[in-house]
Amino acid sequence: MTIQSNGSSYETASVIRFEPNAKSVSDNADQLDKAGQTILQLLHKAAGVAEDNSRHALEMAQELSQQLRAAEERIAELEAEIDTYRDRADRAEQWLHRVYSEIEDRFLRQNDQRRGHRRRTA
Repeated sequence: MTIQSNGSSYETASVIRFEPNAKSVSDNADQLDKAGQTILQLLHKAAGVAEDNSRHALEMAQELSQQLRAAEERIAELEAEIDTYRDRADRAEQWLHRVYSEIEDRFLRQNDQRRGHRRRTA
């Protein structure tokens, strides 16, 4: 017997009819169940990995936040030290100026006055 379909003809002896039997339907259902279970297992595994990554990221953010706070505190301490040393340097400069002025007033001007007094008498 010859069957024609879409312009092609087939011999009935070369065509095998597909009739699903109970075993193939059962095998297909088992394969579908296994695939579904595998997909769910992979989803659960991916969710676990995502939770672990999220937990790790949160821990790192907290650790970095603590380090940042410690660094900010240290910066504030160093800035206070800078102010202290700046004030001390200013005071030291004022003292140096005062000492210089005293030296100039007492010794250099006295020497100038003595020289001027000697010239007048000579």
